[in-house]
Amino acid sequence: MISPPNNLPHYRLLTGPDDANFCRRVSEALSLGYVLYGSPAITFNGTNVIAAQAIVWPHAISESEG
Repeated sequence: MISPPNNLPHYRLLTGPDDANFCRRVSEALSLGYVLYGSPAITFNGTNVIAAQAIVWPHAISESEG
């Protein structure tokens, strides 16, 4: 598949509280065919730990390298 399903973008940055729901969102994106891009990042907003993970569609990576 050249493009992500459901008209999703080739690059996405998933963010949210570092909890099971965030992990599910990342897992669902991986099951759609996205791949992790870089390391995750975390910060503390005074109340919660907030996580961020970039994901990309594999075809987008091969195009940018070519």
